[in-house]
Amino acid sequence: MKGLHLLFRPTTFPAKKTFAPPPPPPPSQNLTETHFISLIHSSKTTKHLRQVHAQILRRNLLSSSHLTTQLISASSLLKSADYSLSVFKHFPLKNLHTFNALIRGLAENSRFQTSISHFILMLRSSVRPDRLTYPFVLKSVANLCLGCLGMAVHCLVVRSGVEFNTFVRVSLVDMYVKVEELRLAMKVFDESPERNKCESILLWNVLINGCCKVGDLGKAVELFEGMPERNSGSWNSLINGFMGNGDWKRAVELFEQIPEKNVVSWTTMVSGLCRNGEEEKALLMFFRMLDEGVRANDLTIVSALSASAKIGALEAGLRIHNYISSNGIRLNSAIGTALVDMYAKCGNIEAASLVFGETREKNLLTWTAMIWGYAIHGKVEQALQYFKQMMYSGIKPDGIVFLAILTACSHSGQVDMGLNFLDSMTLDYSLDPTMKHYTLIVDMLGRAGRLDEALKFIHRMTITPDFVIWGALFCACRAHKNIEMAELASQRLLQLEPKHPGSYIFLSNIYAAAGRWEDVERVRTMMQSRSIKKDPAWSYMEADGQVHSFLAGDHAHKHAKEIYLKLEEIVAGAREQGYMPGTEWVLHNIEEEEKEDALGGHSEKLALAFGLIQTAPRTTIRIVKNLRVCGDCHSLMKYASKMSQREIVLRDIKRFHHFKDGVCSCGDYW
Repeated sequence: MKGLHLLFRPTTFPAKKTFAPPPPPPPSQNLTETHFISLIHSSKTTKHLRQVHAQILRRNLLSSSHLTTQLISASSLLKSADYSLSVFKHFPLKNLHTFNALIRGLAENSRFQTSISHFILMLRSSVRPDRLTYPFVLKSVANLCLGCLGMAVHCLVVRSGVEFNTFVRVSLVDMYVKVEELRLAMKVFDESPERNKCESILLWNVLINGCCKVGDLGKAVELFEGMPERNSGSWNSLINGFMGNGDWKRAVELFEQIPEKNVVSWTTMVSGLCRNGEEEKALLMFFRMLDEGVRANDLTIVSALSASAKIGALEAGLRIHNYISSNGIRLNSAIGTALVDMYAKCGNIEAASLVFGETREKNLLTWTAMIWGYAIHGKVEQALQYFKQMMYSGIKPDGIVFLAILTACSHSGQVDMGLNFLDSMTLDYSLDPTMKHYTLIVDMLGRAGRLDEALKFIHRMTITPDFVIWGALFCACRAHKNIEMAELASQRLLQLEPKHPGSYIFLSNIYAAAGRWEDVERVRTMMQSRSIKKDPAWSYMEADGQVHSFLAGDHAHKHAKEIYLKLEEIVAGAREQGYMPGTEWVLHNIEEEEKEDALGGHSEKLALAFGLIQTAPRTTIRIVKNLRVCGDCHSLMKYASKMSQREIVLRDIKRFHHFKDGVCSCGDYW
């Protein structure tokens, strides 16, 4: 940055001179300035501000430092930083007030580098910064993570004699926290006079937040307990720290101790629980907040909708949507996107489309949520249609949108179209494919049985293939019974991540498929000796506003006896209509009857049986599974949908399956 060297050499500020005060302006001029200042601050748009500015120019009042400062401040508030720069540039008599207004405005408009550049210009112009200058310079330094520059500015703060100003002190600690120099942040805090510590709770909160950020929760608690007084921000910072470090139980304990909970406290809990995979608890917390009469803000609503989306809790999502509508909450881009995402991931793509149409403030994320929704539902034509509409609206796609389009192509078997989109991504939009894009191409080629092409594609990749790439190839090899290539893929997996359970499971599956049971046993013994465990399979199912979870082989549910009896009834009825358990999905050297018993405990089957017991006839049953649905469960779901005359909507880790009248929306291509 030009002129940056000035901050690293001694800077001598001119001594303050004493001038005789200027004669007061004529009463008429003073009245004119007051009038224009009022007009400046009443301007609601940059256009209105320009009109006021034009009148100031006509009356030759632009030499007034006061008016120029107000113009810069007002244009900054209207998010028009370029206009602020223009006003500043054309003002000949730049002084402390105009520099401060500009540096502050640029920092608050996230023009951090430009803000620092004008701070350097301020020094070169021999204008001495004051206590109002440094906080915004430090904010810019912090956001650009320029630690060395921050230390140089700290030196200037000391030489300026404002280091014990409370606002400056807080800004110094905050800067050191954000540039990850917690030791220096602690030093500034420890050297702060008791006056600073007693005056500013924010000084404590910033440091607590910094300790939480680096995982030093012990020091954060020590600071928290040593505070002369606390506010809601103190509690929220510590709670957020525990949430960020995965200790949500301690966070809940602290939350219950808050004397006065505000919407930020509740939002911290809802979003924190959601981040920690405790979506059910997040939703319970959200509805408890509403019951206690606290009005949700946009972030709380978005977090609650995200929790609903993750576990497929459509009833909870509907309640949140009703709350939005009945409380007159504006359907802005953030809430609109969250609603589209929730409905799409809860299996109601039609409702997602309706909300998308009602959302006026659509941004790239909104379009992405809609396109991705159609992609995971296997509706490639609609996904492509919305992609084109997005382009026509002038929004440029990013890598995530292309992930959605490639997903749609993969689920529908449109291999050549998918390859064309990959080329378009690089040639037309100059976007570099990531490992996720390459994984989708391998998956797409593999699903279509084009295994040799998939392997050649891996060898031609510009980045080194990772565990997920080889895993995608293996799954395709297993589906198409290419044992030789599957073994090659599995060897690569073991080389890349020798402690990943998937590597051993993949290899075990290969040997099981080939009937090499001794090798299967050897691999599983190796897993046990190294304490490597397979991730458990689970499914969620919502009934009467409550989310029920099921593990494979689970007997812990309070209705377990009825669930297993219902499942036996479903299987028996399906057998009469031609269903045969797909025992090849149980990879153990055991008798066929035992294999059928093992299949019966799959989590999605337990959820299905519970849904048939607990919900009214003809209502849709919605299930969410954390892994890919196996072929046997997929087959049974088709028979169950026909026998029960119900639609069964199953979301697995890959996509949605809509079972109706014995047919699945995926066309058995998944």
